[in-house]
Amino acid sequence: MPLNDFGQPVGDPVDWTPGPPLVPTTLTGRTCRLEPLGEQHVDGLHTALCVDSPPSIWTYMPSGPYDDQAAFAASVSHLHTIPAMVPLGILLPDGTPVGIATYLRIDQANGTAEVGYISYGSALQRTTAATEAMFLMMAHAFDVVGVRRYEWKCDSLNEPSRRAAARLGFTFEGVFRNAVVYKGRNRDTAWFAITAQDWPVIRAGFERWLDPGNFDEHGQQRARLTTKEE
Repeated sequence: MPLNDFGQPVGDPVDWTPGPPLVPTTLTGRTCRLEPLGEQHVDGLHTALCVDSPPSIWTYMPSGPYDDQAAFAASVSHLHTIPAMVPLGILLPDGTPVGIATYLRIDQANGTAEVGYISYGSALQRTTAATEAMFLMMAHAFDVVGVRRYEWKCDSLNEPSRRAAARLGFTFEGVFRNAVVYKGRNRDTAWFAITAQDWPVIRAGFERWLDPGNFDEHGQQRARLTTKEE
């Protein structure tokens, strides 16, 4: 650990400059496509998230479930008003909208961003596309924008989200107690992150897993996703 002129420990020098801003963009993979979220996606997303999925998918979200399409459309529109957020619609290759994910808390000066507001309809959950969507967002953040840190946060009681974060390669960093009040209840927030130093190993794990040869004729994985050093 380096010391300054006063003998105090300080952080390692950083040879890094901010990359391009993280702006709305289309990300295309083999099993899904992410597009800047717009009005053209609302009808399909309402069907996927509010009609064809159980209301329990909204338990740990800041709002929802929604009684009607107008309320859902208003919530989608609201995402565009949140500072430092880039909302994306997740589509199947045929263009069917099946989910939402956003970049948020984007801090270009320090090279950090978070993935959040993740809403997966039943048709997307536990599919290759569900995993590839997260990989596409990570790869864009690290390889194109050049972030140094990519975060995932969730209610500490949301076990499915915590398991997903670990599977996707995020490292658990702790719990912020009494962090948020939503839907009239407390949220202790679990923090996870991937750093630029972690990314090469995690990326290689995704690339192995997403290779078409890793799936049988029924689309079932042959080997599980491994995003940690073995």
